[in-house]
Amino acid sequence: MRLREKLAVAILLPLTVPACTRQQPAPTNTIAPSDRVVQSPAGTSKDVLEKTFHLKRTATFAFEIPPHAARPHLHGIFESFVGQVHGPSDDSANIDFLILNEEQETALASNHPSEALLSVEGSHSQSVNFDLPASMNQPVKYYLVFRNNDGGKENRVVEASFRVDF
Repeated sequence: MRLREKLAVAILLPLTVPACTRQQPAPTNTIAPSDRVVQSPAGTSKDVLEKTFHLKRTATFAFEIPPHAARPHLHGIFESFVGQVHGPSDDSANIDFLILNEEQETALASNHPSEALLSVEGSHSQSVNFDLPASMNQPVKYYLVFRNNDGGKENRVVEASFRVDF
């Protein structure tokens, strides 16, 4: 090799090595934190409502699903009675039961018609098993609503027991 060629290689070789070791740019297809839903630890559950209460017109009970709950599941039972606990529990004790999200509850409180996630009309005894949507990266609030469907003419007493698994 001639001197000129050796000199060119000696000058250009150090310039090519850093090009081979340059850091690669970060991938552009990263996952946003709001798109991350992870499975909650097995067996995680929370009491939502364990109560006997008088129902003249409407009773609303709020509960919250924590962030990143992949498959929240609400389950429970209620039974309504006319006048007193363990009084008549037949069609004369019928009430309405709703599961609402925050937007739906706001509409209901403002007397604006709205759909419910779940609606049970005219029941005095009901078992509920309902899958709620995943909560993504924010906690989500839901509401259990009990309504006396006779407009409050006769007092109802409701025994309710609900839990949520996530």
